[in-house]
Amino acid sequence: MTDPRTRPQRLEDADELDAFVANHDVALVELFTSGCPKCQAMEPVLGNVARSTGVPVGLVNLGDDPRLVERFEVQSVPALVVFRDGERVAHLADGFVGGDELTSFLADHAPDAVDGASTV
Repeated sequence: MTDPRTRPQRLEDADELDAFVANHDVALVELFTSGCPKCQAMEPVLGNVARSTGVPVGLVNLGDDPRLVERFEVQSVPALVVFRDGERVAHLADGFVGGDELTSFLADHAPDAVDGASTV
């Protein structure tokens, strides 16, 4: 059976996002919107990165909780946010990001979380 931590987890709102982040030393969260093709294309990449690194991944639809747009100063989607010990430490909003680039981004901001991770 697949470890649920290695699959992206859908989060419904700010409360679920806060709980998700609080439950993990390091977490990666994608902020997306429905109907965004680049956001949809990111989902399998995020799953591969979660499996290869063990970093938990959360997915939040900004349409479900628009307050998050202002909270995270989202200008474009998909927006990827790295959290360490409950604090936002990095933000990436460059459109579609491949697995190797995303793993490198995580390694830059949470190196101990991705030690020994295979490239995806």
